[in-house]
Amino acid sequence: MSARPTPLRRVALHTRIAEGHEADYDREHAVIPADLDAALRRAGVHGWQIWRDGRDIFHVVDVEDYAAMRAALRDDPANRAWQEHINRFLEVEDSYEGGDDGIRPVWSLPAEPPEEDA
Repeated sequence: MSARPTPLRRVALHTRIAEGHEADYDREHAVIPADLDAALRRAGVHGWQIWRDGRDIFHVVDVEDYAAMRAALRDDPANRAWQEHINRFLEVEDSYEGGDDGIRPVWSLPAEPPEEDA
């Protein structure tokens, strides 16, 4: 009997690039360091996508436990180095110290359409 997979939580995040650093942000995310990739996976991240609209950055993270991930990454050497590096290009630095819980969801398309009235 195989173990049941851990259910994932999808978390949306928003950050903002400091003015004039859009190209820097894109360039730095072309390839992230291998040790950061490994740290994210150890912390329970199964997927992380980033979209950019001007200076606004939108992240979607698929993770086993978001709070545990942030706690694990707070003192991880690979993440600390990455945050120190990438925060130079952001309006607000992320210290991983707060109780961030992502953007509050408002609506999503139901898995099944509603039944039509007869």
